[in-house]
Amino acid sequence: MEKSFDFAHAPGHLVRRAQQIAVALFMTELAAEDVTPVQFAILNAVMDTPGIDQITLSGRVAFDAATSGSVIGRLEAKGWIQREADRVDRRRKLLWLTPSGQEATLLMKTAVERVQDKLLKPLNQQEAQQLVGLLSKLVDGHD
Repeated sequence: MEKSFDFAHAPGHLVRRAQQIAVALFMTELAAEDVTPVQFAILNAVMDTPGIDQITLSGRVAFDAATSGSVIGRLEAKGWIQREADRVDRRRKLLWLTPSGQEATLLMKTAVERVQDKLLKPLNQQEAQQLVGLLSKLVDGHD
């Protein structure tokens, strides 16, 4: 007799469900800002590393360069990111937040911290630290 597969408790399914919950919380908390988690990740990385080039940024936020490029274009259209050609290598595009992008990102960081707290709310502090540690180990083990 074949053993049945317990899909509801499969790690891949649980990771996908957790990601769905995280995105739903993010979209609810940041609805007024009209920003996606990917856009926030890019804004946050550019804020942390002004003048970063698009290829390095793509690696830092774990998105392919084509996806990052289109997201950056949308953020540029919102007036939040400024893109300039590198003076040494004109093919490289360097990124900075505009003053309004800086202000928006700072406001969003506070909201994103609330999202993280809401996401981990069902866990006690030790469980939350353990989950984050295990997820980090899982991701690092596959990079």
